[in-house]
Amino acid sequence: MEKLLFGAAYYDEYMPGERLMQDVAMMKKAGINVVRIAESTWSTCEPQEGVFDFSHVERVMDAMEEAGISVIIGTPTYAIPTWMVKSYPDVLATTVNGRGIYGARQIMDITHPAYRFYGERVIRKLMECTAHRKCVIGFQLDNETKYYGTAGKNVQEKFVKYLRKKFDNDLDALNKEFGLDYWSNRINAWEDFPDVRGTINGSLGAEFEKFQRSLVDDFLGWQSDIVKEYCREDQFITHNFDFEWRGHSYGVQPDVNHYHAAKALSIAGVDIYHPSQEDLTGMEIAFGGDMTRSLKQDNYLVLETEAQGFPEWTPYKGQLRLQAYSHIASGANSVMYWHWHSLHNAIETYWKGLLSHDFAENDTYLEACTIGQEFQKAGSHLVNLKKKNEVAILVSNEALTALKWFKIGAQTGESIVYNDVVRWIYDTLYQMNIECDFLWPESENFGQYKMIVVPALYAAPDSLLERLNQYVEDGGVLAATFKSAFTNENVKVSHEIQPHILRECLGTKYHQFTAPKNVALCGEAAEGASDKEAKIFMEMLVPEGAQVLASYDHYNWKKYAAVTKNRFGKGYAFYLGCMTGKEILEKVLEDALQEAGATIPAERFPVIVRKGKNDLGKDVRFYLNYSAKEQSVTSAIPAGYDLLSGAGVKSGDTLAIDPWGVRIVEAE
Repeated sequence: MEKLLFGAAYYDEYMPGERLMQDVAMMKKAGINVVRIAESTWSTCEPQEGVFDFSHVERVMDAMEEAGISVIIGTPTYAIPTWMVKSYPDVLATTVNGRGIYGARQIMDITHPAYRFYGERVIRKLMECTAHRKCVIGFQLDNETKYYGTAGKNVQEKFVKYLRKKFDNDLDALNKEFGLDYWSNRINAWEDFPDVRGTINGSLGAEFEKFQRSLVDDFLGWQSDIVKEYCREDQFITHNFDFEWRGHSYGVQPDVNHYHAAKALSIAGVDIYHPSQEDLTGMEIAFGGDMTRSLKQDNYLVLETEAQGFPEWTPYKGQLRLQAYSHIASGANSVMYWHWHSLHNAIETYWKGLLSHDFAENDTYLEACTIGQEFQKAGSHLVNLKKKNEVAILVSNEALTALKWFKIGAQTGESIVYNDVVRWIYDTLYQMNIECDFLWPESENFGQYKMIVVPALYAAPDSLLERLNQYVEDGGVLAATFKSAFTNENVKVSHEIQPHILRECLGTKYHQFTAPKNVALCGEAAEGASDKEAKIFMEMLVPEGAQVLASYDHYNWKKYAAVTKNRFGKGYAFYLGCMTGKEILEKVLEDALQEAGATIPAERFPVIVRKGKNDLGKDVRFYLNYSAKEQSVTSAIPAGYDLLSGAGVKSGDTLAIDPWGVRIVEAE
């Protein structure tokens, strides 16, 4: 891209009165150079079947084109019009809870032939209206697409065909691999295949969810192929991926395999929302950005992030600016808010945009003006920022789904799921200022990283485990956690001694596991830690040549190791047999990073350091202060200048960072 994109979603059709030109003037004052429109407007674009009206889209494009503001067009397929449901009631998805009722968005069966027919028609009509326009720079496919639990008859018929292909039409093989003899779940004829919504078999259930995720790949690929027929070479195709939601963006998305779905896009895009005020840490910004950048190992677009958001997210002074630069520091080429204005009706009335309900200038808008001005001034030094990280985290949708069926510690009443382990690892590395990329089981670039961290890889094919063994033998450093290498890709538990194939490089084994009760850790890794508790789940590790970094400080479990380190080939493998407190985890990761020869910054949270190389070939370093107190750091760049203030900076200089502030230094 030639410049940083700074903008917001804009919905002229939602406005209580005429104010398009006022909005354009306020956007220009704020330095906004892009708006996203049309993605939620099917019932406005096609009020009745075959009756099209794109006048609201055209008037916004006209105004933006005249003002020199770019436009991203969203295909309007994520919320269906009432006339479609009236004519085709079964367009509504049938889920485990039965047939849906019209009202909410994203309640349709994305495989339904009628939905696809009308969806293609409205996309083509919209493209005819927009693709040729000078102001239109790209297209967003749908919106935060997932499979919406769709599990109706046509979906299940497709699933049976998928299984027949997977198992070469061999029912005996399917029954054996999924363990369907248990509780008389055996299927003896394909025509007898039961409704999968009722299954109690984790292998079959997880496979169905994997299949459902593939529906999203197909859906976005289908839309992309249509859009490609119309778009110019200088226009991009993107999509706004989102994450597991826990009141904000949190972890790996259970209902979409981002790595697979991103193949339909020319540039990856993302929506990132996070707590603010006293709870602002930057972790969700970094996590979402690192994951999205890793999809194509390239820059990406932030298509939605919060301006004010919920009332409790109204940002403190400086926070909106800090958040914006945090996105850019992760490799984003845009910061776009959802949304420009605040709604006066409907379910998201209190999800506020840059402007409040009164449309007047406010502190958040005025801070956006500062961001826009700075982007105009320094954006050419920050766009297309390239990152070369030494550490990667391997994530797996298959492991996530399997651990939904078999939650860690579920039998004790206190349980966690896959994303709890992922964020336990990621957040600790983030606070240590260790920048990460993400890998997926299909990734081919393991060897480019000095260290790979593997959280709870519960379900994995043997081939992946063998690749990890080889990675260590070739000189890499692996840090794996409990619940790894336990089942194959079909959630069939290995009958070999755990941790199965990884036993070779980890140099340890275990036969039993339990939930810790009043169990502490002792040994080198636990020394000096204020929290020595073993949490949620523990494996009784028996070293087979591995060094013991921590053991269980308990009269009955004291003979077992909790954390080990093993030399294997040219590399090292670390294994955490239980969940620990942050200090112990940090100490183990620091040991692994040292063995990997990775750089360990001196700074720690609340100062976050991110770095990259810009289009000018110069190193850029961001210093982000996630606290209400002034912080200071020592510049590590030999000589350069502060991109925002213009002040010269040399190695060893002390840089003061305002509360919720940012300093950006570019090397000479």
